[in-house]
Amino acid sequence: MGDSVVINKEGFPHHVGIIMDGNGRWAKKRGLPRLSGHKQGASVFGKIARHAVDTSVKYLTAYAFSTENWKRPASEVAGIMDLLRGFLKDTEKYKDDNIRVRVIGDVSALDLDLRRMITDLEEKSRERDGLVLSIAINYGARSEILRAAKAYANDPLKPLSLDEAKFGEYLYTKGIPDVDLIIRTSGEIRVSNFLLWQAAYAEYIFLDVLWPDFTPRHFDSALLEYAKRNRRLGNI
Repeated sequence: MGDSVVINKEGFPHHVGIIMDGNGRWAKKRGLPRLSGHKQGASVFGKIARHAVDTSVKYLTAYAFSTENWKRPASEVAGIMDLLRGFLKDTEKYKDDNIRVRVIGDVSALDLDLRRMITDLEEKSRERDGLVLSIAINYGARSEILRAAKAYANDPLKPLSLDEAKFGEYLYTKGIPDVDLIIRTSGEIRVSNFLLWQAAYAEYIFLDVLWPDFTPRHFDSALLEYAKRNRRLGNI
């Protein structure tokens, strides 16, 4: 028998990012329109967010719509935005779970009603002190870094010297610690322009499961795998 792995309970991640990939392929395998996959994926997302409340995770950041996703067919994009509207309307269900909801990304490109719904939701959940759920919409890490650099350059009150911590205050994720673990579903092995700055020392777990088939058990297994890893962070 091999040596057993000792799990340090303090070694579980506090900030998890998820690249929710595979909705379209899930639908195609079943002969369904792509939007059916997105609908099922949205349902899974809600279940995982609530499940995360009962784990070590204090911050959960989900990649919902990238800056590149605008290239998809207009009908699919419109359907995804309608799913977002439905999610924002239904977020009172997170009140009992004490979940604070934030949206990161360039929301200026969204329709006015969506922007208003996002602002209203963020205000209503601002005082909640449980899980911080960040939803990345029209998000791209390179554009985020470029935006932060411009914001620093144009800030009349900017500090004279700039370090990593101060630069982080210009990112969408201001006030949120760097991500510890990023989970990507669907079997793809790439980072897809997600949290590049914040994931400098993140662990990655790539799962060969389509997002609509992702379960709390998959989530817990990823947390356990993370806790088993030896995170030296540059040390010996």
